[in-house]
Amino acid sequence: MKKLILALPLLLAGGMAQADEGMWQPHQLKQLAKELKAKGLKLDPNKMQNLDQFPMNAIISLGGCTASFVSPQGLVVTNHHCAYGSIQYNSTEENNLLEKGFVAKSLDKELPAAPGSRVYVTESLTNVTDQITGSLDKNLSGDAFYAAVEMNEKRLVAECETNPDYRCSVYSFHGGLEYYLIKQLAIRDVRLVYAPPSSIGKFGGDTDNWMWPRHTGDWSFYRAYVNKDGRPADFSADNVPFEPKAFLKVNADSVQENDFVMVLGYPGRTNRYRTSDEVENNFTWSYPTAKAYREKYIDIIKSVAPKGSDARIKYESTIAGLANYAKNYGSMVESFNKGNMLERKVKMEQDLQAWINASAERKAKYGDAINTLEALIAKGDEHKERDMLLSYLGRNSMMSVSRSLLRLAHEMQKPDAERDQGLQERDMPRMKQGLISVNRRYDAEVDKAVILYFMSEYAKLPASEHVAALDKFFGIENGFDEAKVKAKLDMMHANTQLDEEAVRLAWMNKSVDEFKASDDPYIQFAVAMYEFDKAERDAGKALYGELQRARPAYMQAVIDYKNSLGQPVYADANSSLRISYGSVKGYSPQDGLVATPFTTLEGILAKYIPGDEEFDMPAKQRELIMAKEYGPYKDKKLGTVPVNFLSTLDITGGNSGSPALNGKGELVGLLFDGVYESIIGDWDYDDDYNRSISVSTAYMLWVMQYVDGADNLIKEMQVIRSK
Repeated sequence: MKKLILALPLLLAGGMAQADEGMWQPHQLKQLAKELKAKGLKLDPNKMQNLDQFPMNAIISLGGCTASFVSPQGLVVTNHHCAYGSIQYNSTEENNLLEKGFVAKSLDKELPAAPGSRVYVTESLTNVTDQITGSLDKNLSGDAFYAAVEMNEKRLVAECETNPDYRCSVYSFHGGLEYYLIKQLAIRDVRLVYAPPSSIGKFGGDTDNWMWPRHTGDWSFYRAYVNKDGRPADFSADNVPFEPKAFLKVNADSVQENDFVMVLGYPGRTNRYRTSDEVENNFTWSYPTAKAYREKYIDIIKSVAPKGSDARIKYESTIAGLANYAKNYGSMVESFNKGNMLERKVKMEQDLQAWINASAERKAKYGDAINTLEALIAKGDEHKERDMLLSYLGRNSMMSVSRSLLRLAHEMQKPDAERDQGLQERDMPRMKQGLISVNRRYDAEVDKAVILYFMSEYAKLPASEHVAALDKFFGIENGFDEAKVKAKLDMMHANTQLDEEAVRLAWMNKSVDEFKASDDPYIQFAVAMYEFDKAERDAGKALYGELQRARPAYMQAVIDYKNSLGQPVYADANSSLRISYGSVKGYSPQDGLVATPFTTLEGILAKYIPGDEEFDMPAKQRELIMAKEYGPYKDKKLGTVPVNFLSTLDITGGNSGSPALNGKGELVGLLFDGVYESIIGDWDYDDDYNRSISVSTAYMLWVMQYVDGADNLIKEMQVIRSK
């Protein structure tokens, strides 16, 4: 069971956070009211905290990225990289929308988004801690505790999802200190409306990723559709645009230096309360290792699938994701090695333990919280090298599909309420859509090359770390023979039928006995690995159950200790709706350098390299910039059109696509990245270096009007000016 770690939504005990730190929950806005008003918020914080009030009800989740409604007709704006999978899904070698972009001039020209695409509108958040753990015996074994928590979660979700219009989830806060039930309207007919060409939407590519100065036009548009009764429905020509309760006005002037800005969105995860052991493991082993594996994965894809080929188009989204996190991990490690985060973590835990030991009452309450948690963390790392290799080996399509289908067959033998989360009836539409989309992201030659590489790396592990079933299936019990394994893979890919959509879907309804009797080589592989896979899942559940008891005790101690020092306690990110606030501001990344908060059109021209994969640009855009045709989007102070801007907003992954709003709640930009020096902010906040990057609405509108001809969308939105 994968659960996102959330922080307890406490009051701001002990005072405000320093500087602009924190990703605050909506209900905390009333405690932040004075601070927000002083910085420039014009809206009423008390009204803003209500999910059915503007602007909260205009902010939506895409299930990994954030987006917002910008018209009364369900028009949705998000990042180009968030819509990348849908752009890729609709691209072919002959009609490559990634390269040339796409604009739907009318509703009937809009294209279906990638299968499984959703627009989630959060409607309620309810504290359900008592219903999850309130009556549980804390002395239960790890696996029993896990099972009890999971059963309570599934019961609450089933009660919440009264019809398929809604998606409900239970999120654990601080590893189980509190639990919240989140109810979201799930709109499942999502269509691609507009995407600039990648030479705008990905300008700078991996070279500029996480860097400043930045000149990326990172936006795209979707539209949410419902049936004629206004309810979520599968794709149909009869569906109509969704009418949201609220939408954002677009401010064409964007922002000025020192302006107040806030961002509403669904940040994925931060780890600012992790232990020193977790910090050390991630920064000295996990991140460097994962970075190397991701870079090798990219090299393999590029070596097998030439640029522009159909195979390469299928993997462009995969490459982008791998490259993004490889660079992220590299920056994490670099920042860690320069700083003293580990030393400060160790010191904090020593001080925490001393604080606990200074009081008999605290010793009784918190016990041996630190040591207990760290012992469990160490237990989970016992096979970390093997586990990471197997996880990358399992990322390929055919292995993943076959094992998922066999696991489903086993789970279908149980009553629905007893199935593992993710494999219940409520999950079948999403699983089906995932299976449908496989061929848009699969090429046999790439798949084989990836498997062969990670099998060769796995073979280097000590014999004690090998998996007997895997070794036997590939015939490597007595040593790795590359030619032999390659021949085996050639045979498997030549004879499997799982690369056919209809076959994959048919296997969703087959029995375990039918799997065991199959002669499909990848089905045979899944059968051979099933007992090992199940044992690993069971062990993981037992360990997680123990952590569900241990981490809350540790986190309660941390919270109480920080409150005793008058230090603020805010929530770690967990993919639920949050608000961050700050101002438009540059920074000094190193001695002697000062980064100003804006980039401009002329900066794009300066970076331009004809025909370059990362720094090419449309001829029309180049001509307009050279002619200084800025239209009404010229900023008087800059003397040109602002492209990207920096701010002090505290953000992380999942905030991609989040609307940057001014004090009136008007859209002034789209957040899409952070600077290289701030990546470690997931673990350790530093006000001097924490900067987020947003694309200016002025640049968006300039491109839409003068380069891409998306005038119909500009007319549909409510575009205003500050003056």
